[in-house]
Amino acid sequence: MRRAGRLHAPEVEAIISPSAHAAHAPGDSTIELRAPTPGVFVPAIAAGDLVAPGSVLGDLVLLGRASAVIAPRTVASGIAVRVTAAAHPVSYGEPLVAIDPSLERTAGASIGAVAAVTSTVDGLVFRAPTSGRFYGRSAPDKPPFVTEGATLAAGATICLLEVMKTFHRVTYGGPGLPEAARVKQLLVADGADVNAGDPLLALD
Repeated sequence: MRRAGRLHAPEVEAIISPSAHAAHAPGDSTIELRAPTPGVFVPAIAAGDLVAPGSVLGDLVLLGRASAVIAPRTVASGIAVRVTAAAHPVSYGEPLVAIDPSLERTAGASIGAVAAVTSTVDGLVFRAPTSGRFYGRSAPDKPPFVTEGATLAAGATICLLEVMKTFHRVTYGGPGLPEAARVKQLLVADGADVNAGDPLLALD
């Protein structure tokens, strides 16, 4: 989740460069995002996370002041394939994160395929209000927010959507939806990435 103090922290863009590995592997599309200044890098993402333009990669702490390091606006979205887990000192230009845009395109194609299938569900659907990672329960040992056959009323919690390490509670309601509806089918697996507008629930 978002660390305290980042809300008003200054932002600096990481430097883009091809991975050193790419020179030894023709066709490798891996891109490295490097430190724009020296300091202590505190990662905010892990391997397997989606990195998009403007994504916060972590903090760079220099002389007691932290700056949020963000992915450049010109970088293609991709999956993080290499991130150092622990905070560590870095020099200018040192690699912070390596991403593979080709993995993001593959993941995007899979999500699109799922959306195409679920969009053919007959009847009413509840759609994701934003992109993010879908969690159907507050913790692994907690009961799900929604089960098939349950009746939803306005304000009922549908899920949590994780966006940039921040969790947003999604509740039932909105234009085109009745005041109450029965859940016919759950359309998204726990932990799946969804796009804004993807169907989450089929409703009666």
